[in-house]
Amino acid sequence: MFVVDDLLMAPARGLFWIFRQVQQAAQEEMVTDAESITAELSALYMRLETGKLTEEEFAVEEKRLLERLDRIPRRGKAIG
Repeated sequence: MFVVDDLLMAPARGLFWIFRQVQQAAQEEMVTDAESITAELSALYMRLETGKLTEEEFAVEEKRLLERLDRIPRRGKAIG
């Protein structure tokens, strides 16, 4: 009886495995995106400190990057 159950459940288990893999890949992508944005923010602060960027340019770029960073958790809720 257990062999028959295993055979009947194999397609469902395969689908669940695929869904878990897709979710894991999406979560890894979100982490990578957050790290990338954080690195961009760091570079932006460095450009401000070295005078290669005005305060106004800095404010615009910082706002854009922080908005991107804020959207990441919302994407995660949609995925998870």
